Amino acid sequence: MRAFVTGGSGFVGRHLLTALKVRGTPARALARSAAALASVTEAGGEPFEGDLSDVEKLKAGMEGCDTVFHCAAVVKGWGARSAFYETNVRGTERVLEAARAAGVKRLVHVSTEAVLADGSPLVRVDETMPLPERPIGDYPSTKGEAERRVLSVNAPDFVTVAVRPRFIWGAGDTSLLPQFQEAVRTGRFRWFGGGRYLTSTCHVANCVEGMLLAAEKGRGGEAYFLTDGEPVEFRGFITAMLATQGVDAGERTLPYGVAATVATVGDLLWGTFGLGGRPPLTRTEVLLMGREVTVRDDKARRELGYEGRRSREEGLREMKAEHQSTASRML
Repeated sequence: MRAFVTGGSGFVGRHLLTALKVRGTPARALARSAAALASVTEAGGEPFEGDLSDVEKLKAGMEGCDTVFHCAAVVKGWGARSAFYETNVRGTERVLEAARAAGVKRLVHVSTEAVLADGSPLVRVDETMPLPERPIGDYPSTKGEAERRVLSVNAPDFVTVAVRPRFIWGAGDTSLLPQFQEAVRTGRFRWFGGGRYLTSTCHVANCVEGMLLAAEKGRGGEAYFLTDGEPVEFRGFITAMLATQGVDAGERTLPYGVAATVATVGDLLWGTFGLGGRPPLTRTEVLLMGREVTVRDDKARRELGYEGRRSREEGLREMKAEHQSTASRML
């Protein structure tokens, strides 16, 4: 296999490039800035300068590659819908067009459980749950549109598969962990409804394991949930994760109903009047982090041989060790 990776300088992309290097698989990764070029090189990939806006550039980068891993996406709680749509939907369309033109044989798309966020509870759901017609929030809606496009173009000569990791975490996290830390630092962090509900999680190493297996064994036109195994209490897990960084999550809580109301009003006001900054809460955040969200990965374990080898205990130890090492270098 020779791979092409979008989002190679991101959290998942870096871990994927390192895993490909360990396997002896040559990998080229899209990078649009000097920092991204350096990050890709450090992770063990061959940087290819460009972005998701240019089909011809993407095609040139994919030449000679038989597998594409599409990791690039706008992942945040709030922003202009145009930004979400341009990257998550139009960017994915361009990746698909370029891959077909370059003769790529297989494409693995990194999706998310958020594609199911329509306001209904997500409790032990599996891949048989259909994508909603009206998902709540720009991130869920654009990721859902992207996944539909990926799976709809599956063909015998161009196999497309999606993986749906829930709550990607681990050492080097540049996405969710910094958001939690910032919320605690600024005094905005609250446990919605006490936080004593269950959540599924997926360590970044397990996410990469599932992506590599999907590239080898995934059935075309199918999606696969990826998790760390049995769900865990949200409050306990977030408390432990923040503690690895020397951060105390605190005890402050906010009733779920109040959080949902604040988020609904905020989405309406900011979306209607284009207010500066971002709402204090968004419906997407409350739906995905404010109550139980659990998914089943039986299909990935059965069809792909997925195991989710990295345990939460190991992952938390790695995060603590990384934090301590960083802190000691700064002394």
